[in-house]
Amino acid sequence: MDLSAWSHYRFRSVWDLPAPPAAVFAVLERAEEYPAWWPQVRAVTPLDDTSGVAVFRSFLPYELTVTAREKRRDPAAGILEVEMSGDLDGWARWTLRPVPGGGTRAVYDQEVEVRKALMRRFAVPGRPVFLANHAWMMRGGRRGLAASLQPV
Repeated sequence: MDLSAWSHYRFRSVWDLPAPPAAVFAVLERAEEYPAWWPQVRAVTPLDDTSGVAVFRSFLPYELTVTAREKRRDPAAGILEVEMSGDLDGWARWTLRPVPGGGTRAVYDQEVEVRKALMRRFAVPGRPVFLANHAWMMRGGRRGLAASLQPV
């Protein structure tokens, strides 16, 4: 059985946030600060001005480690995009748009191939659990980012 299709994921999350796109962009472009507001992002270690190593862990008892390299940073278009390698190979992109009446709609798109051996081994039976784990992580990120954008 070819497990590569079972180890390939496409995700889309849509977050409505209580701040203008420029303010949201300013937070999202500082990946090294994600652990301060996103509980499932355990660590981000910059390697240089455009890349770093990130460690993620949601409710399942394993961590994922990826090296992310900036592919596109365009404040005017509201786009931040990275290429990833390591336990996940692929890309992730934030697209920010203003919401009528104020605020921002942040769309997170991600397409990855899982490389972590444990996850590949359990690709078929574990897929629903891995999807739930990702959804849990994204909910934590949305809550954390929304709270960090609230005026003090």
